[in-house]
Amino acid sequence: MLKPQQTRSIKTLFPLQTPFLHGHGGHAFLLQVHSWPSFNKPPRVRVGFSSATNIKAVATPTASEKSLSVKAVVTVKQTVGGILSSLSIDRDDIQDWLGKSLLLELVSAQLDPKTGLEKVTVKDHAHKTSTEKDGDVTYEAEFEVPMDFGEVGAILVENEHHREMFLKDVVLDGFPNGPITISCDSWVQSKHDNKPKRVFFTNKSYLPSQTPNGLKRLRGEELNKLRGNGQGERQTGDRIYDYDVYNDIGDPDSDLDLARPVLGGKQHPYPRRGRTGRPRCEKDPFSETRSSQFYVPRDEEFSEVKQLTFSARTVFSVLKALLPSLETAIVDSELGFPYFTAIDSLFNEGVTLPPHTKQGFWRTLIPRLISVVRETGEDILRFEPPDTIERDKFFWFRDEEFARQTLAGLNPYSLQLVTEWPLKSTLDPEIYGPPESAITTEIIECEIKGFMTVEEAIEQKKLFMLDYHDLLLPYVEKVRELKGTTLYGSRTLFFLTRSGTLRPLAIELTRPPIEGKPQWKRVYTPSWHSTECWLWRLAKAHVLAHDSGYHQLVSHWLRTHCCTEPYIISTNRQLSAMHPIYRLLNPHFRYTMEINALARLALINAGGIIETAFSPGKYSMEFSSVAYDKQWRFDQEALPKDLIKRGLAVEDPSAPHGLKLTIEDNPFANDGLVLWDTLKEWVTDYVNHYYPNPSLVDSDKELQAWWSEIRNVGHGDKKDEPWWPVLETPEDLTEIITTIVWVASGHHAAVNFGQYTYAGYFPNRPTIARINMPDEDPIEEKWKFFLEKPEAVLLTSFPSQIQATKVMAVLDVLSNHSPDEEYLGDIAEPSWKDDPVINAAFERFNGRLREFEGIVDERNANPDLNNRNGAGIVPYELLKPFSEPGVTGKGVPYSISI
Repeated sequence: MLKPQQTRSIKTLFPLQTPFLHGHGGHAFLLQVHSWPSFNKPPRVRVGFSSATNIKAVATPTASEKSLSVKAVVTVKQTVGGILSSLSIDRDDIQDWLGKSLLLELVSAQLDPKTGLEKVTVKDHAHKTSTEKDGDVTYEAEFEVPMDFGEVGAILVENEHHREMFLKDVVLDGFPNGPITISCDSWVQSKHDNKPKRVFFTNKSYLPSQTPNGLKRLRGEELNKLRGNGQGERQTGDRIYDYDVYNDIGDPDSDLDLARPVLGGKQHPYPRRGRTGRPRCEKDPFSETRSSQFYVPRDEEFSEVKQLTFSARTVFSVLKALLPSLETAIVDSELGFPYFTAIDSLFNEGVTLPPHTKQGFWRTLIPRLISVVRETGEDILRFEPPDTIERDKFFWFRDEEFARQTLAGLNPYSLQLVTEWPLKSTLDPEIYGPPESAITTEIIECEIKGFMTVEEAIEQKKLFMLDYHDLLLPYVEKVRELKGTTLYGSRTLFFLTRSGTLRPLAIELTRPPIEGKPQWKRVYTPSWHSTECWLWRLAKAHVLAHDSGYHQLVSHWLRTHCCTEPYIISTNRQLSAMHPIYRLLNPHFRYTMEINALARLALINAGGIIETAFSPGKYSMEFSSVAYDKQWRFDQEALPKDLIKRGLAVEDPSAPHGLKLTIEDNPFANDGLVLWDTLKEWVTDYVNHYYPNPSLVDSDKELQAWWSEIRNVGHGDKKDEPWWPVLETPEDLTEIITTIVWVASGHHAAVNFGQYTYAGYFPNRPTIARINMPDEDPIEEKWKFFLEKPEAVLLTSFPSQIQATKVMAVLDVLSNHSPDEEYLGDIAEPSWKDDPVINAAFERFNGRLREFEGIVDERNANPDLNNRNGAGIVPYELLKPFSEPGVTGKGVPYSISI
């Protein structure tokens, strides 16, 4: 029998403290549920502080041996809001004094054998006991648990405070088989906000068919709550996951020039985003209104550690505070850099920022970039020189570095093997002009200089290409109507030399028929003649602007951030928190929905940094939709399949990783394949443990619903494509999961964390070309100016001062690792640790990653690997698993967290 609750005086309570108010939960297993039956008499509770970092339940037999005394220790994470609030008394402190704080209910995993019904829960209030040095607050309760209660499968939590609390974990200590840990890492909203109780499951994972009978109702109710009903506007604190199209990029109610097409549907195929349910615009009923904050489910939001350091919140602050201040400091938005020394001054003298009303604001926001002039107190935005320019001031100027970065730079996802000759466009010649490329056999063989014929080069797999011709050509006329920019379709050819390096051979720039003028195209080659040499440099600047736009919009945003969001939504809607695949995937989704929401708010939105500083301009997001429609395939997002698709590898069972690389010294491919295989081994061990019988995959209703929803809803515009993998066996599941986690980890790290290293000195990767080539329909006066001052023409083609400084500031923040970064394979999830087989597999995973770190170091030190070793070359470390905080050019987080 449960003992009556004991009363106590306020003297027994600890001095004033307040639980945290704000923070993040990465892996929440809480659920809003209906009331449960409970024992009439509450259990005996002892109140006091504890140093435990989780909730513990301890059960010891009583004298009558009819019940167990179980102690629960709950850890609530203190946040900045809670720390500040603790300086004064508020109503939640009074709630703690009165014994009203957290109501806990233990849930049995078994049904009552006599009635076949769910067993009565054992409930009691947990009372605040202590505040630890790290700010965590502990609550304790003691239960008298009937001997026939059975295994605890979950705990219900009701927050009786008036503010949300971040629950870290609960440990139940005292059961015969040892403590039971329930990992929470989730926000619990106040019951005063009409929020039902939440449920946290224990760390033991179950397939749907294996769910204990006492938990089946909770498992189903949890998923129903998370799905919502598709109605209404989502509110702060909600935990509902649903889909919508990208109809909130534009802002037509503010300005019709900011109207943008809806992405998602037949006209503009696109992945789906998280639904917010905001009202529609007055001037465009198909678009959603914008606000200062976009909803994401509460547990997807950033932790305060990430908010208060270099993070996506800092990105938001940079966009909303710093960039307008730069516009004030640099009055002329079209002003370019008059000399290259003016570019150098960004790293030396810097830009003086206008004073801010809050003293020290800029220094607090971006301390890495802000210096204070001691004499005047002025704030100076001074950029750190990227590692590339620190090692070689002229690295960006060299053709061999231009070529090398297609393999070991910021965008290793575009280079492809030339397999057909002559090159030919697939676009309609009636609209875009003759389809034949101007790059002829004679031009290429002249550049190869007698080494071999074009036919032999193609046969021996020596010719490679960056091909942005057909993707960009349809946008040339529209982009040229925009102020301060221009565009071409482009092709760039490279030759694989005997040393294993690439040499640029030719660049073709094409303008379709526009304004009554016929198609114009021209091929540029490296030259010893000054005029042709400068034209080659200008052509390279245009190609680099094309590659920068494609990298940011397709290789980075579309293929990682955007395409991953449907996986996150489906995982939370269709896989229970106790499902083993949910627990495998969840670390790979940390913060992604939040960073994507911030991107829609201030990066990829109409008039945002992407539109104002990158080549496609206002058509940037529409361009990414075209790339999704023409190029994206789930099955080819797996690294081996991607390399095969682009002709950079062929299957070879006798070769390492089962692939023979076309370019043997390919830093991204070589490192990426080691990481891919390491990931796949871990996923294989995990999947095989939970699915020892192949029939378990096909019969797993949650798993099948998850995969079906990803195909038919999240990526519904491609639901009828024949290439979608089937999900019938553990091998199918392993390949699907490995692909998803590779995109979130390795792929994203390769295209994100080197952004400042390679693009921080923007002449290496200009984001935009502002003027046409001087030999396109040349005007005598402009051609004469080019001949007299070619350097000035190149500088005019580069981004303006305001465009360059804006992009540099954003890239610096985006390249940062937060202090709370969670690196791939570094720390095991609690549910993995609790299963000996999975924990052993994880230890092997961690060991292989540590070994891989040494492999990367050895490769970078190998003088025979010319694409990653040499004078002035930055070592290729973008796929090196671990890193310290900051801009490091290495480190692979679990998730797309920035």
